[in-house]
Parts: sequence; structure tokens; C-alpha cells
Amino acid sequence: MILTIIAAIFVFGLIVLVHELGHFVTAKLTGMRVDEFAIGFGPKIFSVKHGETRYSIRAVPLGGFNDIAGMDPNDNSAGERGYCEKPVSSRMVVILAGSIMNFIMPVILFFGIYATMGVGKPAIEPVIGEVLEGKAAEVAGLRAGDKILKVNGEVITTWRSFTEKVRVAEAGKPVLVEYERNSRVSAVAVTPTFDEKSGRVLIGVQSVIVYERQDIPTAFSLAVKRTKEILVFMIDALVDIFKSPTQAELAGPIGIAQMAGRVAETGFVPLLNFAALLSLNLGVINLLPVPALDGGHFVNLVIEAVRGKPMSARALMYTQRVGIALLLMLMVFATAEDVIRVFFH
Repeated sequence: MILTIIAAIFVFGLIVLVHELGHFVTAKLTGMRVDEFAIGFGPKIFSVKHGETRYSIRAVPLGGFNDIAGMDPNDNSAGERGYCEKPVSSRMVVILAGSIMNFIMPVILFFGIYATMGVGKPAIEPVIGEVLEGKAAEVAGLRAGDKILKVNGEVITTWRSFTEKVRVAEAGKPVLVEYERNSRVSAVAVTPTFDEKSGRVLIGVQSVIVYERQDIPTAFSLAVKRTKEILVFMIDALVDIFKSPTQAELAGPIGIAQMAGRVAETGFVPLLNFAALLSLNLGVINLLPVPALDGGHFVNLVIEAVRGKPMSARALMYTQRVGIALLLMLMVFATAEDVIRVFFH
């Protein structure tokens, strides 16, 4: 429980810090006055003022904000330095900067991992690195560290040959797996199951992962490539959600915190990978053209640029209300899914 809380605070804090830092830096660079830079919501637990800006950490580590003067045109105390008085192009830069930083952060994290720890790949030896909870291998009694010797009497010499034997197995029909554990040879019947998502037969095991360090140029190239692959996958998944919303699996703060805790149990590097995924997710979601999100603000700025004047205060108020209502509904639904998943499954 403590590890879950620490991991959740670390992940949420990191991705929110990076996001808000994007807004903060570009607001300063474009001459806007920032009254407060905060991580978290609710009561302040730490606060210090430097120059014209107050930097604070608040009690609820599930977000953050920049208090940029003049966001409300009717309450601009900063004059020409107010957000509302700056050119549309400057405001667009500030609005987009948060998500852009969320896209840059995974590149930095992946680069650091690849250049220091290395790129993970399956070991050649047929040794189990992880047994997935509730899957056929765990039910049969296989454990991490077991070395696979034979499958249905056929000798196994590599992890690839083991996975190929499993792949051609028949779902629901037991296969005899001979393995070595602590210098003792045993055999067990494992019943493979068909996995709908991957479209193949699985028993629920993963190989030992070995890491190979990369030189700086290669590490950076691989980091960019990895970030791009995940980004494309997320956009495709988002399109699928809009096509079939009833099939969507959502996770709210509780679910994400629970996942962070599970990932943290496997090590700090997997937690950094998880933070990179969430950062990309936040960047994509924030760019959706929904009022109250950065994407919604950007659409308003595009409309202002085309019309030559901003939307009326009344129109902005109604769009903001609709956006907040949609976000609250989504949050309630996601949290309900979390509660059902945690307490009733």
C-alpha cells in the first residue's frame, strides 16, 4: 500500500510537473505574468515566493496549475503582460506547450534508460522471467527462474523454441512441460488458453530480459522511435474508443495508482517506462478539442484568429461549462470502473 502511494505520487507528480512547466516557461518567455506555479490541488503544504511568482506544492497530488494573470479578460490585473492582451500566436504557444512537453518527456526518459541501462530483449536461454498472475502457467505451478527442458517430450534449447511450441499448441489441451528448479527436474501439465487481444495461444509467461547498453546517437534514435510507436498506438486506440465507446476500458486515478504500485514492485526502470506512457497519454488527451482542455482552448484561439476577435464571454462560458460537465462525467465513470475493478473483481 505504501509503495503504491509513493509510486502514484512520483508518477503523477512527474508528468504534471513537466506539463505545467511547459505552460510556465512559455508564459514567461512571451512576457506574461505568472502569479503562481502549483503542483497538486487543495491546501498548500509548501509555498515560497521568488520574484513575482509563488511556487507551491498542494495537498492533493493529482494535478497542478499555472495562475497566469489575465486568463479571464474581465479580471486582468497585469495590463499588457496579461494573457488576454498577448497576440493569438503567443497564447497558442503557451496552450500547446504543456502537451508538447509531455511528448518530449518520454524521449528523455527512454533515452536515459537506453543509454544507461540498455535496451531490453528476451534472453536466449529458456528460463522463465515472469509468470503472469492467474494464467495457465501459474495455475500449473511454474515459477520465475524455472528453466524449461522439454515440451511434450521435445527438447527445448532456446526461449524462442519454447514459445514456438506453445504457439502451435491447442487451446484447452494440456501440454507436458519438463523444467528444472533448484537443480531438481520436474514435469507439469499446462493447459494453454486462447488470448483474444493477441490472437494466439498463451500460457502466461515472459522471458528473462537482458539489457544491452547503447551509444548516445543510437539511444536517442531508439528513444524517438519508441515514443513515436507508442504515440501512434495510443491515437489508434483512441479512435477505436470513439468507434466503440461501450468496449472502452477506462482507468481513473485509483486504477492508475494501483497500476503504478504494481509496476513499482518490478523496479524503478519499469516505473519510468510507465511514467513515459502516462505522459504521452496525458499529452494526447489534453489536445482533444474539448472545452476546458488545452485542445479546447486552442480551438477557441483558432476561431479568434479566423474571426479577428475572440468569442463572446457568454459563448466561452457555455462551452467551458459543457467541457467541465463532460470531464466530470468521464471522471465519475472512470472512478466507478476503478472501484468495481478493485473491490468487486
